[in-house]
Amino acid sequence: MRCERLPPLLCLLSAVFLWAGCGKRETPAAEGVRTKTLLLGNGAEPADLDPHVVTAYTDQNILIALFEGLTAFDEKTSQPVPAAAERWENSPDGLTWTFHLRAGLKWSNGEPLTADDFAQSWRRALLPAIACPNADLLLVVKNAGAFNAGKLTDPAALGFTAPDARTVVITLERPTAILPLLTALPVWFPINPRALSEVDALAKRSGAWTRPGKLVGNGPFALTEWSPDSRLIVSKNPHYWDAARCQLERVIFFPIENAEVEERNFRAGQLHVTYALPSSKIATYREGTATPFRADPLLQTLYVNFNTTKAPFGDPKVRRALALAIDREAIARAVFSGSQRAAFHFTPPDCGGYTARERLAFDPETARRLLAEAGFPGGKDLPSFPLQVLNDSNSPRMAEALQATWLKELGVRITIEPYEQKTWLQNQQSMTHTAGVLRWTADFADPVTFLGLFASNGGNNWTGWKNPEYDRLLAQAADTVDPRTRHEIFQAAEKLLLTEAPIAPLVFGGKSYLAHPAVKGWEPAPVGFHRYQYVSLKN
Repeated sequence: MRCERLPPLLCLLSAVFLWAGCGKRETPAAEGVRTKTLLLGNGAEPADLDPHVVTAYTDQNILIALFEGLTAFDEKTSQPVPAAAERWENSPDGLTWTFHLRAGLKWSNGEPLTADDFAQSWRRALLPAIACPNADLLLVVKNAGAFNAGKLTDPAALGFTAPDARTVVITLERPTAILPLLTALPVWFPINPRALSEVDALAKRSGAWTRPGKLVGNGPFALTEWSPDSRLIVSKNPHYWDAARCQLERVIFFPIENAEVEERNFRAGQLHVTYALPSSKIATYREGTATPFRADPLLQTLYVNFNTTKAPFGDPKVRRALALAIDREAIARAVFSGSQRAAFHFTPPDCGGYTARERLAFDPETARRLLAEAGFPGGKDLPSFPLQVLNDSNSPRMAEALQATWLKELGVRITIEPYEQKTWLQNQQSMTHTAGVLRWTADFADPVTFLGLFASNGGNNWTGWKNPEYDRLLAQAADTVDPRTRHEIFQAAEKLLLTEAPIAPLVFGGKSYLAHPAVKGWEPAPVGFHRYQYVSLKN
């Protein structure tokens, strides 16, 4: 309809509406800057929000917003800084740590947060019925190992006491200088005992308390919406002790597993920060001008996880043959465009001052000899096995590279089984897999966070591998105070791990992602944790 045929007023209104319709719409990212709402890609749907249950890095990203430990990680240095505790001290013998809580701490529902709430939380994490996968991070505490194993049933015997509402005393089995690092981890976060008791979740696993309206935390944000496979929203917690400095009103986490989709969403103005970036596009973004590309260090290793309780992986010769027949340099180039380094050992370089000396070279000749000694010359009579991978943009491509190399060099055939994150992790945890590609991000900057994974009683040891000598070395390291001597013990442990090969390292991690220029205070974080309360959005 032409404008000149309308009455004058209608003609004017029509012109206004047409102009408004042709105008540029405000993108969600622009609206987020205006409303102080940070839009984050988070890589996967959270399996749970219980600090005593989760293991996935993507789940812990959310927990950092909802809870806070006695200490927190400084993003730049990965060192502990005061959080719920304003200060702490250690006894001369190194066995007793005293943490002093800040005055006036509250839960997100306004209740006072006391020292006894922390003590009750840690006792719950060690209950055998909870089956906490990260319980090993609490086993430095007096009697924690026996209690967690069910050999001791009295929680009062654990080395946790609260002499008053603002004082937490932790008594250890042995001197542990890294305790303030440990207390920054999610498994050490407090849970509200009264909120869990309301839904009968204090002594058992239950997701009933981790839903909007039920979850009571002590972090800078509170859970306000959880729409599965769509988004999870946390809003500013007015009861947080440092709420006055918190500049964001809310954070929205989007569980986008496909990095290609995430990158398109970023370009469309639907995200402020992506979880990842397709490796095929890294070079383009890196070379661009005014680029939002970020490449941060990350203490992480991607590796093949063998189930040693299933044939043929009960034989270390088979495992080591496969480990030696991996062209890690080729994977780093072809899959990650050189953005991540080949991993010839398990612990990332310069992890708390430690770098492994042992190396797993690309050695097909030795690999063929070992496979023949195991009874499978040229791969003959070795059944094809499935390799489970995360259904993201890189893991299937890594699996394809392994598939091609193992067939070419060893005559070994595999099938590739991609899964969404929740199922992929459940299969590894329940040991229903045969082999899988996993990744581990450091809990803190120390080699024990990597090498400790494979202790016989480790909650995250999903290989089934148990080695008394390896356990002895880890125990010896735990009893060693001198850093240089301790690192030498870890060198021996790493050599044993690579020789027995319950795992085969692939590449070391790195954080390649996109960040909107309005995002301020988003620091590089080698252990991956960002304190959202100190992030802001400014044009």
